[in-house]
Amino acid sequence: MITFDNTEIAFAGKNDRDLQWTYRLFQLIGKPWLVKLSKVGTELAFKLKLPINGIIKKTIFKHFCGGESIDDCSRKIEELAAFNIGTILDYSVEGKSTAGDLDRTRDEIIASITAAANSDSIPFAVFKVTGISKTDLLQKSNDGIVDLNAQEKEDMGMAMARIDAICEAAYEAGIPVFIDAEDSWFQKAIDRIAEAMMAKYNREKPIVYTTLQMYRHDRIAYLNQLKEDSIAANYYPGVKLVRGAYMEKEREKAEKEGYPSPIQPTKIATDHDYNLAMKFLVENIDRFAICAGTHNEDSSQYLIELMEKNNIAKDNPRVYFAQLLGMSDHISYNVAYAGYNVAKYVPYGPIKEVMPYLLRRAQENTSVAGQMGRELSLIVKERKRRKLAK
Repeated sequence: MITFDNTEIAFAGKNDRDLQWTYRLFQLIGKPWLVKLSKVGTELAFKLKLPINGIIKKTIFKHFCGGESIDDCSRKIEELAAFNIGTILDYSVEGKSTAGDLDRTRDEIIASITAAANSDSIPFAVFKVTGISKTDLLQKSNDGIVDLNAQEKEDMGMAMARIDAICEAAYEAGIPVFIDAEDSWFQKAIDRIAEAMMAKYNREKPIVYTTLQMYRHDRIAYLNQLKEDSIAANYYPGVKLVRGAYMEKEREKAEKEGYPSPIQPTKIATDHDYNLAMKFLVENIDRFAICAGTHNEDSSQYLIELMEKNNIAKDNPRVYFAQLLGMSDHISYNVAYAGYNVAKYVPYGPIKEVMPYLLRRAQENTSVAGQMGRELSLIVKERKRRKLAK
């Protein structure tokens, strides 16, 4: 059993100054009113073209992002690798719609795959389908076959070509790539795309991974169907499990438009299905690969127990733990120290373009009960330990 309370291991990558800064930042993020105010303030500042990039770069961007480019991330990659933690380069630019912008995002993701192929410290690549496709087109095609006009058919063909180019690059480089989960009004379309890419590129082993948000009550049924479909089509699925990032928006839209909410009734139900999905994947590890994206200590411990029970080696490449950069270091560093495969999502991109991601991350943190309190208590514990050790 791993203890996540070992703060000496958890914060081994931070000197006293870094630890103090992290403590102050988490104190601020723990205040919902301040996070909301910051969102409004930064959006206004960018509209007014105020010079705030420097302030952002030295604060929230520094903590949660690796840099503005892949090269900028090299220092963070090395820092994590020193503690046996891999990096998942996450180009976090959102909201683009022109063909040129979507093509540039595709090229950046392929560049991250190339960087991974040339490094032992970058085990995965990742992308969002909405980052390389027009969102209105995804939403229109979400429920299946629809009548597309000539322009829409052309746009859909271009989107599929971008996705295929990314997955082909991952296949040729031998670098697994995650297709992230998104809002439910896009997700059926994304599921179909992920399944098609897995059927094409996962003939020998998992290269393309789909992502399941377990705060949705239909994902266990989907997972069982995925197993049957993959056996019939003879491919090996990769699955990244997360709890989910769009719960409040999902419930509001369902209520507003009068359809049943896709979200679990309680957090307990989400936790139950998350752990059930991990159990299913570990027990079917001959067909699946799993990346458990979680900041939950109980789920992390449970996955370790499942691996032990099923005689799965700690360094089996089909099982990974993952957390976001700047969060839950007590999980990442302790699990990696024990010899398991761990990677951190390291977002990067131009500061202005990455701000929607950063603000959403801050909002999510304030909505997770006890998250900031747990982080802060561990930092306080480590500061006391270091003070006594001097």
